[in-house]
Parts: sequence; C-alpha cells; structure tokens
Amino acid sequence: MTSPFYIPAFISSITNRPESLLLPDLQLHQQALDAAIRDKKILVIGGAGTIGSSFIKALLPYRPAELYVVDTNENGLTELVRDVRSTPGLYVPPVLVTYPLSFSQPVFEKFFRLQAPFHIVANFAAHKHVRSEKDLISIEAMLENNVLSAKSLLDLLLEYKPEHFFAVSTDKAANPVNVMGASKKMMEDVILAYAAYFPATTARFANVAFSNGSLLFGFLERLMKRQPLSVPSDIRRFFVSPEESGQLCLLACVLGQSGEVFFPKLDPEKDLVSFKDITLQFLTTLGYEADICTSEEDARQKSLALHPDSKAYPVYFFTSDTSGEKEYEEFFTDQETLDLDRFESLGVIRDLPKKSLSEIEAMVQSMRTFFAENSMDKQALVERIAQYVTDFEHIERGKNLDQKM
Repeated sequence: MTSPFYIPAFISSITNRPESLLLPDLQLHQQALDAAIRDKKILVIGGAGTIGSSFIKALLPYRPAELYVVDTNENGLTELVRDVRSTPGLYVPPVLVTYPLSFSQPVFEKFFRLQAPFHIVANFAAHKHVRSEKDLISIEAMLENNVLSAKSLLDLLLEYKPEHFFAVSTDKAANPVNVMGASKKMMEDVILAYAAYFPATTARFANVAFSNGSLLFGFLERLMKRQPLSVPSDIRRFFVSPEESGQLCLLACVLGQSGEVFFPKLDPEKDLVSFKDITLQFLTTLGYEADICTSEEDARQKSLALHPDSKAYPVYFFTSDTSGEKEYEEFFTDQETLDLDRFESLGVIRDLPKKSLSEIEAMVQSMRTFFAENSMDKQALVERIAQYVTDFEHIERGKNLDQKM
C-alpha cells in the first residue's frame, strides 16, 4: 500500500515536497493521536470538501468507533463514502453515517441532540473563497456561515462538551483585506471565547493544491473542456497538498492546547510562489508550453483552434484588479506571540486576547440587527465589521471575480 505520507507527483510538482510536511510530527506524536482517537465518537461538519475529507482520511488509521459526517453537498458525501470504502487498507469504523444537511438548520440540532455527546467535533463548513464577496447579500451569507452559525454550534457544545473541538480558519485572517478573511478572524474570536469552557483550536494555512473550487482545480476543468487558462500574474501563495491540509488540522485538533491557532512552517523565500510560476510549472508537468494571450477574448479564440496534438496551450496572464485580493500570504501578525519550538512542522500562535461570551453575544446581535435593517449598503457593512476586526483594511476595487474568466 502507498504510504499515507507520500505526495503524488502531480501535486508534489506544486508543493515541491515528495513527502508530507507533517511527517515528522505525525510520527513523533503517533501514540498521542492514537490515544485521542481510538474507539472515539467523532463528528465532522463540512466533511465532503477537500480539507474535511482529507481530515477524515487522516484520522481513520487511528480507528475511531463512530464517525458522523455532515455536509450540504449530497454528491460530495456520496463520493466520500465511495472513496473511503474503496481505499485499500484504510480502516472504516463500524458506524459511518453521512447526513446531507446544513449545520445551521433546525434538523441539525435535532440530529446533534440525538447523537451527543461526541469526543471530537471538527467544523470545516465555511465560505472560503474571496470570490464570495460581491455585495451585501453575499457577505451576509458568508457571515451567517462563518460566524453566526459557528457560534450556534459552540452554544450546543457548551451543553455537550467534547474532548476536542476544531474549526478551520485561513491565512487571510492575518491582517485581512477581504471580508472572507475578516469573517474568519471574527470566527477565531468566537472560538477563543469558548476555549475557556472546552478544548478548542483552529488553524490558518496555505492554498490547498487542487482543492475544490481553487484555481488549480479550475485548471483541470479547463483542460478537460479545452478552455483557456486565466491567471493573475502578481499574486503569490503558499501551497500544501490535500493530504497535508487534513493532517495539519488533525494535529491542531488533537494536540493543540485550548485557544491556540496553528500554521504550517513554510519559508516565504522558498515556498511563497506566484500563480504565474505555478501555471507554467503545471503546464510543463503535463507536457504543454504556455501560449501567452493578450486578452480574455484572444484566449477564447485560441482555444477554439486547439488541435488535439497541440503542445501550446492558451494562457491569459493579468494583473489582479478585484476587491479583497491580497498580493501575498502571511500566517501571523507582528503583534501575535509565536511558539516555533513545540512542533517540527507547525508553528503555534498562543496567548491571543480573548473576548467574553457576553461580548461575543453582543457582536452577533449587532450583526443580526444590521442585517435586519439594511439591504443595500456594502460599505456600511464593511465598516461595521471593522469595528470588531481592528486590523481590517478592506481592498475595494469595484470588481469581483465573477467578472473574470
């Protein structure tokens, strides 16, 4: 059987790592992971997505007794079960149950109360894309998912305290310039408030190579449909493999101390790469070379003329001009306290300031009041968010990614 720490060549050409970044810590802490997971009852919310499903595949070798998976993507849950049950040598628990529902629905609370308590609860349900920011409606939906529903889940966990709770954050929560990042920083504040009552951790990390909806995943779709690639040339990002994303979240969930935020130890000099370089490397890996186009229309026209044997593939590189697009990634701010010694491959942000539950409740009620009274003004909502995320400096360019190819 292939080692679970091996990264397929297709993805390692992007991460430049033939083995998992997390391998040293997974090996060093194997006994602690086994003790925390074996024979335990686990709930994974948002488990059909790339990171959630990778988290599940990272924890199954430690042999939990029961696994419940919730996601709004019914097709994704179907594929998750097929994938898990079709993977040679992968342990499948005696109880594996999936539910196609939202954790914000009343039926979720009914399910939760029927099955609680859980030893481990992990939440991956979130709006994760900068393109989710368009107008007041899209932002309200994002805040409902990332902040308000997250708080409702944590209120349930106050009644049925888990041994470990984890929710995924994002690098974009550090010095946020888009509403998605600011919403995740608000989510971190919510989690930190509850971390005094039960063990709760989170993690910020890089782009997940070929994750659902990502630019690289889109490349695969474009190639299958013989459509051109469209890429911002001035954006730099860190990358982890899907397997690494799940392993990172598992380590943070089980080994973290309550209130801590984890991030991967990646070198800005070596690991922070431009989308342009990634695109050229991707095409080279597949045996293509880039046919540089001058516009979206030029790229579409060249794709019409693509011959099946052609090695030149149309690519349009452009300078980013959409709202909320950060030029580079960072995992922490200058004001945050770091622990870089406890883990080989992970850094930890600790001693973060914590709000009280009453402060969190006031924030949530303020947001709900705003939504009830406003229907058009995006800028007013951005200003309201900035009251709670003081380092939020929104980049507004009047254009969103739905207006790009």
